[in-house]
Amino acid sequence: MGDVSNRTDAQIIESSFDQPSEFSTVFQRHFGAVHRYLSTRVGIDVADELASETFARAFGARARYRLDRSHALPWLFGIATNLIKEHIRSETAHLKALARQAGQTVTELDMRLDEHAGVARARADVARALATLHPGDRDVLLLVGWADLRYQDVASALSIPIGTVRSRLSRARRLMRIELQTTKSIADLSVDWSEQEDPS
Repeated sequence: MGDVSNRTDAQIIESSFDQPSEFSTVFQRHFGAVHRYLSTRVGIDVADELASETFARAFGARARYRLDRSHALPWLFGIATNLIKEHIRSETAHLKALARQAGQTVTELDMRLDEHAGVARARADVARALATLHPGDRDVLLLVGWADLRYQDVASALSIPIGTVRSRLSRARRLMRIELQTTKSIADLSVDWSEQEDPS
């Protein structure tokens, strides 16, 4: 079948219709990114299960993959996000637990590690703020902020118009800023909550 590195995801998926083992290349290329995204959303234990399920579902649905989309990662993130929705109660509980845990960590370390305590406090504030968002808004925000997808890829992943991506992202960022300003949290925790244009 030629050098795998020169083949697009779409070409590999198409070849997997007749040779199912070909799909393992898609797994090898993208499992790490999908697992990292899931870990930030639901914690590493649940991410292990959901990442495996993401690729199992992708394999089962590969015949329906749109071959005009050369890169499969947005499709995989869409499957992963749908799995998160099935576990939405667990996700919200995880965020609240993270907030409580980070708050306890601050109490324990405050006297000795002020710098680390500040980071832990900020993470708690971010977790609390994320837990207050509507799930659809949170999905868009984290696909942009944590999965580093472009707006068009988020639209593809969630099967929504790009205008909906923009409006959900704007609303989520506005609410996050309000929440974080209220708590006076530090800003730099891997996600920029400010308004900014899609780099694409």
